[in-house]
Amino acid sequence: MRRIARAPWELLKRAFGWLVLFELRNKVLLAPSALRLRRLESAESRRLAATTSVPEALVATVVATHRRPDEVRAAVRSALAQTVRDQVVIVVDDGAGLPELPDDPRLFAVSLSRNTGVAGVVRNVGIRLTRSRYVAFLDDDNLWEPDHLERALEVLESPDGPDGIYTALRRVLPDGTQRDILSVPFDRHLAARESFLDTNAFVARRNNALHFSRLRRTPEVMPREDWELVYRYSRKHSVRHVPYATVRYLMNPGSFYTSWFE
Repeated sequence: MRRIARAPWELLKRAFGWLVLFELRNKVLLAPSALRLRRLESAESRRLAATTSVPEALVATVVATHRRPDEVRAAVRSALAQTVRDQVVIVVDDGAGLPELPDDPRLFAVSLSRNTGVAGVVRNVGIRLTRSRYVAFLDDDNLWEPDHLERALEVLESPDGPDGIYTALRRVLPDGTQRDILSVPFDRHLAARESFLDTNAFVARRNNALHFSRLRRTPEVMPREDWELVYRYSRKHSVRHVPYATVRYLMNPGSFYTSWFE
């Protein structure tokens, strides 16, 4: 009897991909939280825009943070050290208060009025406060190699360039040792079944599709908002993989937003 009951689910997973089905379930179950959080996101964006004027640049880098003062300073330094100078970096604190950050005219920092615990909302505020042709994302416990944006823009600005790219991730353990390098060419069919998309490596052309899900994703909710953004963005926009490891990604079991599963 159990085998018969499982058959339709297995057929659906094969047809659509388990990540797609799980995300459909999330949208049904978590829709009320998304509506409230979208209103909060809009209110916070209006409030912060009244006091924070971020100049236009070729790239806006959005750094989401929460209670990681040392880590966010390191992340910001790696963003400001990019060989691409035509960028702004905006740090968005999820309601915990900002630490002292490097003194750089390209750096801007804001705090939400209260903690949301939703990475998508935090990053969306950063997107909405900036004006740029491209947007990149860096979390407070990860680092970029100096050529991350340069390699991304070389592809994005080429005559046949896509709308978005993601580079390879050098995944490291908390003790600093390298676990592996995650480098998977983009395949939307494969992405419906395997989770290899992460926005720390994603640089994309600004358009109406470039916003994160507002669903309240607790650590148990899969897939994560990174996958949802890139998968949805790729529905109508071209995405390409750049097979160079330009992101030092910490596989952090204590991450505020993300849990890793083997």
